[in-house]
Formats: sequence, structure tokens, C-alpha cells
Amino acid sequence: MNPMSICSSSSSSSSSSSSSSTAKAWIVHSILAGTAIAVAIGARTYLGRAKKFRSRVVGIIPARFASSRFQGKPLVQILGKPMIQRTWERSKLATTLDHIVVATDDEKIAECCRGFGADVIMTSESCQNGTERCNEALEKLEKKYDIVVNIQGDEPLIEPEIIDGVVKALQAAPDAVFSTAVTSLKPEDAFDPNRVKCVVDNRGYAIYFSRGLVPFNKSAKVNPHFPYLLHLGIQSYDSEFLKIYPKLQPTPLQLEEDLEQLKVLENGYKMKVIKVDHEAHGVDIPEDVEKIESLMRENNLS
Repeated sequence: MNPMSICSSSSSSSSSSSSSSTAKAWIVHSILAGTAIAVAIGARTYLGRAKKFRSRVVGIIPARFASSRFQGKPLVQILGKPMIQRTWERSKLATTLDHIVVATDDEKIAECCRGFGADVIMTSESCQNGTERCNEALEKLEKKYDIVVNIQGDEPLIEPEIIDGVVKALQAAPDAVFSTAVTSLKPEDAFDPNRVKCVVDNRGYAIYFSRGLVPFNKSAKVNPHFPYLLHLGIQSYDSEFLKIYPKLQPTPLQLEEDLEQLKVLENGYKMKVIKVDHEAHGVDIPEDVEKIESLMRENNLS
């Protein structure tokens, strides 16, 4: 037997196997890419038709016990009331909400909320963020809604006017699937990664969100004359887009910044932003509780 023919045959077989593997890899890649594109096209097709006024609105307060920065945060006492109760009571004052529910995966939180009269929807522990928890809660609601407002449970002093503002902003922008609010950033919060910054275009649509200071100038210092914007946690979604959101693959910027809003922007969707005059008082870490209580005493808020 000619040894050259054996070598040639082996090489040919290896080449054929390699080509086959490459072809399979491209097929798998194409299927995954096609699925992602189909999801995006489906969302855009819906949004292209969705010209009717979005009137039915539900407010959802997502709450989880196992927070990495503050375990059991929704149940922390703020001047004698659980923080989740204070957020719920403030949210009830909004005029645009037809219904309000708390969405949680924790029975202790659920029991507490039912105790002060809130409607509760139990969600799974697998939800990656508040948006996914809102989506699961929406699926379990008996009534249909056009807009879902994600009300952060760690904003016990949320102003009902801000809730109404983000709802009306989304209702007035049929090309947007998402709306949120910003306020002026304090210089001392410029480099705090827990204070998320935002930049918007001239028409009030979001360009980017970051835990770092944006924009960032070449002096690497805060410009006292620039109107930096601080993102407030509240956000509202078109309910049909909310159903699609969990199917969108995680995006590089979203993963790097750990900000769910970026997945919306990276997929090319529009997000309306309103600027409000609001003293931001979110509770991110245990030390924030004392600050909130001091502020409430100063302003005679009970």
C-alpha cells in the first residue's frame, strides 16, 4: 500500500470533518442570530402598529429579600413603617394608575404587604431584575394593561407626580417603549457608582446610562457648570414590549454596567426621559435609612 495514499486519505478526512464542524457552527450561529432578529422584528412590527392611546396603567412594585447590598431591604423600618409600605402609600396617590401590586418572591415580604392592604403577586426567584419581575407579574394579572410602571420599592419618598409624569411621557411618545425620570446630580454624588447618571438628546430621548460620570471631560474633574443628570429608579414600559424584553439576549454594555436600561438602548429602542425637580432619596445601603429618617423629621413627614 502506498503510504502517501494513506496520509492523503487521512488529511482529506480531517479536512472534511473540519469543514463539517465549521458548517455546523455557522448553522447554529445563524439560528441564534435569526432568533434574536425575529424577536426584535416582532417587537418593532407591534410598535409600528401601536398607534392607539395607551390608557390602561398598572403600577408594580418589585421587591426581593435577597439583595447583595442590603439583605431584607423592603422590610427595613423607616420611622415605624416598613419601607415597602411607605413606597406603596406614596404610589397610591398617583392619579394615572388604575391598579397597584407588589411583586415578590419572598413570603415574608408578601405577608407584610398583605398586612397593610396591598395586592401581592408571587414571582419566581429566577427573575434577573425588576423588569423581568414586572413582566412575570403582568402575565399573572387577570386584567390587560397598556402601560406598566416599575416603581422602585427603595424610594419611600417617591412623589406621585413623578409617577404620573413618566406615564404621561410614554403616552405622548408613541415611538417609545420605555420612559423614565432624571433629576439634577449633586456634585458629591458624581463618582458614586450607586448613583446612576444619564445623558439625553435634544428631544428628550435617552442616549446612555452609566455608573460612572457621564459626560466625562478631559480634566477628570466635575464641571460645576454642567447640568449632570441623576437617574431616578422609576420607569414605565409599553406592556407589549415588556413581554419581549426577557427574550432579548443580555448585551455587553448592560452586563458591564449592570444596568437593565442599557439592554433596551443597545437593541435600538427609544426611551423617553423627563427631568423633574426631585431630591433623590433612594435606600441603597443601610446607612441611607438614617438619612431618610432625618429628612422626614425635618419636613414633618410621618
